[in-house]
Amino acid sequence: MIARSIRLLVILGSLLALVACSSSNKTDKEPAASNSTNQSVTTTSAESSEHRIVSTTVAVTQIMDALELDLVGVPTSAKQLPERYKGVKEVGNPMSPDMEMVKSLKPTDVLSVTTLKVDLEPTFQAAKVNGTFLDLTSIASMQEAIKSLGEQFDRVSQADKVVQEMDDEISRISEEAQGKEKPTVLILLGVPGSYLVATEKSYIGNLVSLAGGTNIVPDAKVEFLASNTEYLQQSNPDIILRAAHGMPDEVIKMFDEEFKKNDIWKHFDAVKNGRVYDLPEELFGTTANLSAAEALKTLLPMLYPEEKGTVAS
Repeated sequence: MIARSIRLLVILGSLLALVACSSSNKTDKEPAASNSTNQSVTTTSAESSEHRIVSTTVAVTQIMDALELDLVGVPTSAKQLPERYKGVKEVGNPMSPDMEMVKSLKPTDVLSVTTLKVDLEPTFQAAKVNGTFLDLTSIASMQEAIKSLGEQFDRVSQADKVVQEMDDEISRISEEAQGKEKPTVLILLGVPGSYLVATEKSYIGNLVSLAGGTNIVPDAKVEFLASNTEYLQQSNPDIILRAAHGMPDEVIKMFDEEFKKNDIWKHFDAVKNGRVYDLPEELFGTTANLSAAEALKTLLPMLYPEEKGTVAS
């Protein structure tokens, strides 16, 4: 039931303009035949004289730009895509790409993310397109995906550079949290009408862990869990982070009403001490992206108020 609720929540957010921003540390590739089985990406540039790549999410599109790769199709999004792809055909919402449009572009590869695999895999198979699902559930898995793409599309040096620069910056930022008392953190992921609890298995949970925070849901097996305010209150986190997706302004209003009308929230120390923060959607997506270092830098002053940085209102 929890898994079904999570998928329903993600679908609802997507229909309200949620751009899919979380599995293994490898990329999974679906062969063209609809009755084929999963396998790791093994295709290399030598196996094809021409790549016609369609990217269906913003995060993946940004990665492809960093790898200096052209695309024949990009996702439809309110977010600004890299200048490299100006004028490139849009293929629709990440959760439900226009497969007729995708097929018309004669793609050799169609890229999505593992968090959407359950929903999109049958669609890709039915359309007989090569669907690659990148694991962007954490920074480490994203880096592995970038390396795999570099090998597949003959962009090894570009991939190594992206990963190394990310490692250097994240290591430098994470060092600022060393030696500090680890705060306990509750992360709420909301879309219009509902919200879930993000565990350390989620991308934002991964960022909190790298910043030295302790998620109040230990040893979780999944990325998101249904909310139980009584359990959450018993855990009494030092900090509450609210991630609004889909329609951020509307979701923030929903959170504000929930915190005012539901009497239990006033008993949280985080609420009493004014340590409830709204995370900027452009930095804190539901999947890892190339803004990870900036997101981590933004997170530090929320967890450690004495640190300088940008704190969400």
